[in-house]
Amino acid sequence: MSSIDQIKGPVNKEMEEFEDKFLASMKSSVPLLDKITHYIVRRKGKQLRPLFVFLSAKACGNITESTHRAAALIELLHTATLVHDDVVDDSNLRRGFFSVNALWKNKIAVLVGDYLLSRGLLLSVDNNEHRLLGIVSNAVREMSEGELLQIEKARRLDIAEPVYFEIIRSKTASLIASCCASGAATSGAGEELVATMKTFGELTGIAFQIKDDLFDFGSDGDIGKPTGIDIKEKKMTLPLIYALNNTTPAQKRKIINLVKNKNEDPEKVAEVIRFVLDSGGIEYTRGKMLEYRDKAIALLHTLPESESRNSLEHLVIYTTERKK
Repeated sequence: MSSIDQIKGPVNKEMEEFEDKFLASMKSSVPLLDKITHYIVRRKGKQLRPLFVFLSAKACGNITESTHRAAALIELLHTATLVHDDVVDDSNLRRGFFSVNALWKNKIAVLVGDYLLSRGLLLSVDNNEHRLLGIVSNAVREMSEGELLQIEKARRLDIAEPVYFEIIRSKTASLIASCCASGAATSGAGEELVATMKTFGELTGIAFQIKDDLFDFGSDGDIGKPTGIDIKEKKMTLPLIYALNNTTPAQKRKIINLVKNKNEDPEKVAEVIRFVLDSGGIEYTRGKMLEYRDKAIALLHTLPESESRNSLEHLVIYTTERKK
């Protein structure tokens, strides 16, 4: 598997420039806001979403100033959702560091998230990027719908496999789809190619989220996050859905009861994990993840071969083989 640094190769210059432009896009005359946004930028993650934007643009045509704005807009949006998510989840940590709400309390964190979202929207409006604004606004709508659908289903724990895929398509894949569509659109690509790249991003995003779901069961030896978190939050992920659909009615009732009423008990959570592991749920889920990954790569191969296309392929593989 290629490393992120190797994958960045064709757009290394643009990714280096991006950091300064991203920080500039958040600049404020309010000292507290500047302090918080600097804190956020210093603790950045792998910045996979801007990478999808730049590689998609270069694979479809040329990187432009509009591409840089697309990358900043999507990262602003993504950062805003993470800040808001930490408030909703009452989480004090983000990537091993204190979250914004842990350091500055919920009210400030919500306002910071709102500010980041508004900066992204203004970045588009001020530069007449209406096509870009349409692509990304649609992703925001879908992400909100996906989150609310997941909350609704978590109350009853009656989620079926098609509903699960609709949730992760909306909640996670829509943003990666908007990265790839935005990259293509800002490179000068036509509507057909933009639509192809959006579908490519959607397939990749679904595979990405399935990989995240697998981490919750410690299925890859090197676990990227503590196991059982999704169970404690009553999230019905694909390994558990498969296991429940392939067991006896009595066992299904028992496991649903544990997830619903005993999800804070470490022993009961461990029992649910063992049930999923014994059911073949991990193998089934990994097979589905690879199915979406292979569909994404096949679609990518409709583009002319280039360094950027090859890097996109390695990025898709990275999303399904990462350790955290």
